[in-house]
Amino acid sequence: MSILKEIQKQIQDNPILLYMKGTPDAPSCGYSARASEALSSCGIRFAYVNILENDSIRTTLPKYANWPTFPQLWVQGELIGGCDIITKLLDSGELNTILQQAQKNK
Repeated sequence: MSILKEIQKQIQDNPILLYMKGTPDAPSCGYSARASEALSSCGIRFAYVNILENDSIRTTLPKYANWPTFPQLWVQGELIGGCDIITKLLDSGELNTILQQAQKNK
């Protein structure tokens, strides 16, 4: 399977997916830590991909997404954004609504 097809499958198969550096339990950068903490605080399960374990995903995803940085939050096949957008959505209460809707639609 090509790396692009693998990324598309990951996004399609996971209604809530966070591409991050490290894991939610052991993030490898502050932005990934804040993003995964924001998602975890909503109490809704999410999938994640540690991009540090797959250099092909780390280099291909920014081109596919047209988003240059990590973390990247994908919900129901759509790129939501990175850490700043995730934390703004959390602060406004919208993140919980978005994640709950994705959970219902899976």
